[in-house]
Amino acid sequence: MHFGQVKNTAGKAVLPLFLLFSLVFVISCKDKASSPGFGFKFPDQGQAFGLGEEVKIGLEVPEGTSVATATYLLDGKEVAVKSNADAVSVSTSGLSLGYKLITAVVDDGSKKDTLTINIELKSAVKPELYGYEVIKTMPHDTAAYTQGLEYHNGRFLESTGQEQHSTLRWVDVASGKVLQQIKLEDQYFGEGSSLVGDKIVMLTWQNKLGLIFDAKSFKQLSTFPYQASMEGWGLCFDGTQLIKSDGTNKIWFLNKDNYKEERSIEVYDNNGPVDSLNELEYIDGKIYANVYTKNIIVVIDPKSGVIEKQIDFSGLLPAGYFKTEDERGNNVLNGIAWDKTGRRLFVTGKKWPHLFEVKLVAKK
Repeated sequence: MHFGQVKNTAGKAVLPLFLLFSLVFVISCKDKASSPGFGFKFPDQGQAFGLGEEVKIGLEVPEGTSVATATYLLDGKEVAVKSNADAVSVSTSGLSLGYKLITAVVDDGSKKDTLTINIELKSAVKPELYGYEVIKTMPHDTAAYTQGLEYHNGRFLESTGQEQHSTLRWVDVASGKVLQQIKLEDQYFGEGSSLVGDKIVMLTWQNKLGLIFDAKSFKQLSTFPYQASMEGWGLCFDGTQLIKSDGTNKIWFLNKDNYKEERSIEVYDNNGPVDSLNELEYIDGKIYANVYTKNIIVVIDPKSGVIEKQIDFSGLLPAGYFKTEDERGNNVLNGIAWDKTGRRLFVTGKKWPHLFEVKLVAKK
């Protein structure tokens, strides 16, 4: 992703004495007037479950109280209704990973209580491990702080970053020659980009703004604001929606026409959430994502967020190419492009001297 950023009170007011006594009296009366309400017997708050497991939900019912109806919801969607306090089991098959909100609306015949609790769905899948074989080595501009990379009809669409140096460009595959280029305004730190029809959508890092360009002329046509996703990192297009990373373990799906965020997934491997997801590519129904500062690309199920494969690209850059700690820390693996027709996979890094066509090799 980015450069140079690997990502008391003085006194208290005293309540007047009569107000303090009044407050104590109100609290005391409230405690005496209230009786214990409904609660969750299980699951526990924040309890973790493997995706696909059944989640059993049970209620604590106050003595002398009965349940007329209990309606259970998972992330706002009704999943069960009971006419008593019997426990229910809810399937997590087909859901996405991350924290989910369980709601129980309990009616005792005279009043309703609404209870909420969170659970966490984790991946139980151990990713398949892959290495690589270099098929072809091609030149790459060592001034290009690569943020986005796509292959289109014999050319790479490449976006580069850093304030005052961010660009959008078309690049010749074989020679690495820049065929067309536009420099972004100095305040923008350029990030991922993707071709959608006759337009190019490009992210900026912390400006909370996306840029729209004409794909032929590179004329800037418009901008759009980010919503819940706070930063712009990687971007790709699956033919229906834009897919965006923001530096966390979240992946966002945007409407291709108005750029509104329509849903998101959280990405996990079998050890937990995987953060710093960066440059993205959509290949054969899966999301390929660079993990920032690591020589790793992960392959993600776009429905669940489960990491199915992990590809280790260690050794791709010549040993000792970058001399300083700062260069090594910033000029990392980043850039994935897929030639759908020729079924060729390309990868590179920030300011790397080469771009590589590679073949994935399963590790034994």
